[in-house]
Amino acid sequence: MRFVFLLPLCGLSLSPLLAADWPQFLGPQRNGIAAAEEPALKGPFKSAPDQLWEKSVGAGFAGPVVSGGKVILFHREGSDMTTEAVEAKTGKPLWRTTYVTDYVDSFGFDNGPRAVPAVVEGKVFTHGPEGRVTALDLETGKELWAYDTASAVNSQPGFFGRAPSPLVVAGKVIIAAGGSLDDKPAGLIALDTQTGKLVWNSVEDEAGYASPVMLGETVLAWMRNKLWLINPETGFVLDSLPLRASMEASVNAATPVPCGEGQWFVSAGYGVGANLFKITPFQQPAFEAVWQKQKTLDCHYSTPVFKDGHLYGFEGRQETGQTLRCIEVATGKVCWDSPGIPGGTLLRVADQLLVVTEQGELWIVKASPDKFDQVATVQILRSSHRSHAAFANGILYARDTEKVVAIRLGAE
Repeated sequence: MRFVFLLPLCGLSLSPLLAADWPQFLGPQRNGIAAAEEPALKGPFKSAPDQLWEKSVGAGFAGPVVSGGKVILFHREGSDMTTEAVEAKTGKPLWRTTYVTDYVDSFGFDNGPRAVPAVVEGKVFTHGPEGRVTALDLETGKELWAYDTASAVNSQPGFFGRAPSPLVVAGKVIIAAGGSLDDKPAGLIALDTQTGKLVWNSVEDEAGYASPVMLGETVLAWMRNKLWLINPETGFVLDSLPLRASMEASVNAATPVPCGEGQWFVSAGYGVGANLFKITPFQQPAFEAVWQKQKTLDCHYSTPVFKDGHLYGFEGRQETGQTLRCIEVATGKVCWDSPGIPGGTLLRVADQLLVVTEQGELWIVKASPDKFDQVATVQILRSSHRSHAAFANGILYARDTEKVVAIRLGAE
């Protein structure tokens, strides 16, 4: 592990460890922000932070989740699509469950899972690239039920397989299936968490790569062609807004980000650009554009995070290089850029950004609009990976193509 000390982490105090989880894609509130009760980072780092453990993993881009002292990993080993639990502090194996898959990525990119699992009320929900939705018991790994979206609702694989992460709300698992059922739309479907039975199917659209999120008591889903606002109880469409690139070979991958005062940031590359909408459920129209700009914060695959009127995220296409960028939400003004890198993902812990780059480095960056202030960097992984990391109980969990690592950053 290579460590380069840059600047001390000023103003960080030690605090007692409090229980917090990272139970789904983008964390507790599905916005890339760690729980408020997380301990402060234990800087200044004068040496490399403690690596608690590492473990080999198979193919896939699904990041880890953490719940009840367990880290849940979803990856592929040969023909086995594997979900397993390990002890969060030690990496000790607890259980392992598999099913056989024959999924092959049409671009030869990666044959493993993309969607991050969700853990709710003692159950682990996964969404495989071949379209299988699986519910497992969190304590034992026992399979409780499975639902094949490819055969049941004609879900299509898209360019890179099924990727949106499950959203669990009010006893339903909502999946962006991008299918149809008996000539009726099944772009979004809801499955009963207890039985796996189909509750409703709705939305006439293909699946994208962004994951659905909650907007108050409604579901906001960015699909292949449109933004959709949905009643999660019934699947009733409240409103929709066309938003996609004109070119066929394009994807919507970054998940919409709440920015306060009913405003949501929605961004993609391929000419879509950065968009700020005020979204008002149960009003027609529900979507009102605040501003729409090119090259402000065009997110290729990574979802940005919000703090105090500013967004922090990766700007630009991975193929041509990206920068970590801060913009002012009210105006779209660019506040600063990092040096150029291939790309990466990030999350926020209080006023610090934890950035995992495609080069396998962990950056700790101040979440401040004043300047790009990189206070530390450490090599924790191999290069060329795009999964989102998790942070729970002061520990960062991140993976690459071969292993997952647990790095203690918070006070014990």
